[in-house]
Amino acid sequence: MISVPAGVRIYLATGRTDMRKGFDGLAMLAQQVLGRDPFSGHVFIFRGRRGDLVKLLYWDGQGLCLFAKRLEKGRFVWPAAKDGAVALTPAQLSMLLEGIDWRMPERTWRPASAG
Repeated sequence: MISVPAGVRIYLATGRTDMRKGFDGLAMLAQQVLGRDPFSGHVFIFRGRRGDLVKLLYWDGQGLCLFAKRLEKGRFVWPAAKDGAVALTPAQLSMLLEGIDWRMPERTWRPASAG
């Protein structure tokens, strides 16, 4: 699993992205569509039309890194908005990459009441 350094923000690009895009095309989307600097050190996540492939773009200080993940079964959970960005926590990113619905995860246990 990819660990996210402290202070790094994670932006999920809503809508669909042409997954043929590489470093330059996704950096342009981060800048023009999301209004963010792709060289800021933050993580930008894009999903394709079918929903089984995501690409993560990240500037590590020396160059752009491009990570991709394809689910063999299921789809990545994505917000319904057509354009814009949603900020995620590192925990939500982990759930997203595992194919878990990160929007409303349920606890598997309930704290006991003090009464």
